[in-house]
Amino acid sequence: MNWDEALLLAVEEAELFRGATSPNPPVGAVALDASGELLAVAAHHRAGELHAERMLFADLERQGLLHRVHTVVVTLEPCRHFGRTPPCTDAIFAAGVKRVIFGLRDPHAPASGGEQVLRDAGLEVLCLEDFPQGEALQAVRRQLGPFMKRVLRGRPWVTVKRALTEGGSMLPPPGLKTFTSLQSLRLAHLLRRRADAILTGSGTILADQPEFTVRHLQDHVRGPRQLIIADRSGRVSQQASHYLEQARQRGFEVVITTDWRSEMARLSERGVMEILVEAGPSLSADVLAHEDWDEHWVIQKTAGEEDQVTCIYRESLKS
Repeated sequence: MNWDEALLLAVEEAELFRGATSPNPPVGAVALDASGELLAVAAHHRAGELHAERMLFADLERQGLLHRVHTVVVTLEPCRHFGRTPPCTDAIFAAGVKRVIFGLRDPHAPASGGEQVLRDAGLEVLCLEDFPQGEALQAVRRQLGPFMKRVLRGRPWVTVKRALTEGGSMLPPPGLKTFTSLQSLRLAHLLRRRADAILTGSGTILADQPEFTVRHLQDHVRGPRQLIIADRSGRVSQQASHYLEQARQRGFEVVITTDWRSEMARLSERGVMEILVEAGPSLSADVLAHEDWDEHWVIQKTAGEEDQVTCIYRESLKS
């Protein structure tokens, strides 16, 4: 197995827990033997629990394979500090690893520097940022984008999701709340599961009273999501007090704001990494016109059984 294949496996494993690890990044790791044979795959599951490398070594030990590990491929630079868990560099030393390959350097100052610690100990270390970009590294950049943006810019990652009818309207046909396929609904709820916060508008609340819960797949065990309602005229507080109480009972922390842009910076201070915009045409267009969105999903209903799904990432992600 080559490095790109191993890195993509690590990304796929980490994606299963995206949203559960916040405010930590989702990180995946793969163990290979000296011949490049795959031994194990692991990921960080939840903040405060073992990091991906320690999960990997625990799995190898359970299988009786720890003695065969030669190379560890991990999406993010192994940490070198004592936080809620011990340094991953120590675990790498204890496991007898000879080579470490990782995708991106950690921008978080207390955790960064693991690369040099490993080199100083005589391990072969490769950071794939130093090599030409490929599919695997781009997948890592996209997955770790929310963490990188929060650490480097103090802003949350903003994902806009829009569902369109065959005619291009975001408004569902009369009598319906949704019109997309089951596969598209699962995608929408997967995006919702990733999010620490959901941004919507007063019009959506008053028209549909959406639950904003994760269905069609199992949700993560995590703290409460924040429901941010952009409401310039105060209509929600006046007309939907019962809805707000129900949202709180569903576990949401409800914030009503007249200025969603200012709220973005405050959300990052609360540890929010990902915001999902699930709103009507006006607010969705307003967010897309603003320079701070990062990911834009469009689910277009077609005449066939499958919807047309596209995703656009901002070019700034590559920098």
